[in-house]
Amino acid sequence: MRLRHIEVFNAVMLTGSVSAAARLINITQPAVSRALQHAEIQLGFPLFQRAKGRLTPTTEAQALYPHIERLFAQLDEVQRLAASLRTGADAGELRILTVLALSYEVLPRALKAFRQKHPGIAVTVESLHSPQIMSALLRQEADVGFAFSPAVHPSLTQETLADSRMVCIAPRGMLPRALVRNRSAALHDLVKLPVVGLDSRDPVGTSLSQACRQAGVGFQQAVVTVQTYHAALAMAHHGLGVALVDGCTAASADVSKVDVLALEPRIPVPIRALRFTDRPDSVAVRAITRCMREAIEEMS
Repeated sequence: MRLRHIEVFNAVMLTGSVSAAARLINITQPAVSRALQHAEIQLGFPLFQRAKGRLTPTTEAQALYPHIERLFAQLDEVQRLAASLRTGADAGELRILTVLALSYEVLPRALKAFRQKHPGIAVTVESLHSPQIMSALLRQEADVGFAFSPAVHPSLTQETLADSRMVCIAPRGMLPRALVRNRSAALHDLVKLPVVGLDSRDPVGTSLSQACRQAGVGFQQAVVTVQTYHAALAMAHHGLGVALVDGCTAASADVSKVDVLALEPRIPVPIRALRFTDRPDSVAVRAITRCMREAIEEMS
């Protein structure tokens, strides 16, 4: 199938008729009909059953369509990349991607300092999961990303801004007073307590699982498993269980509802700045990276 055939086929699948497809892609109805006929001749089988002005996709067409959808998604990515390349040189814009955990305390503090020195730069911020951040950076849809995960693609570079650590957040009254007074809890102290689980695919969740194996500790089945650290914090705020989160998330804890303790053994949570390798850093990228590092140091 030629690209034009694919475009027409997709339009008919979306609209269900020749006339609507013609309007969607801004060509004439005879042009749509001819393109479909040519496509069917090349393929050697019909794509639609025609009855009373409606086109019903054949079994073969339904088998083809998921692949066509993926192709159009890739074309959309190409268009977004082209737009990013066209606008990316604009020094008056800074596009930031960040994991949610850094968007509540660290990034706002960093942006406050950044805006004082660069008030004329328009800033956009989007919170995503780490794999999404890396994909968007590879498509050059953003200038910089902040995450806990290491760069896993050769076209991405990483800079470690700080080494945070995992922290124990427990509802008031759930931990023994001795632990609270010492401001420290070991993994084995939490074995018999309800714990809010982290997604095992998450980088912090993976580090926690590894630390538990090394310490020979197995928690009871999680009362609830969450995908974000602030969701875990919220569960602790409402008394559901102990949340084990990164230090940046712990900065948002309501100490009237929870106790915040250091977790032993120390489980590091590196905070990284990710960038596209072949793209030189702008003044704005260097500035926001520096402000992020300073904001983290102030909170430590």
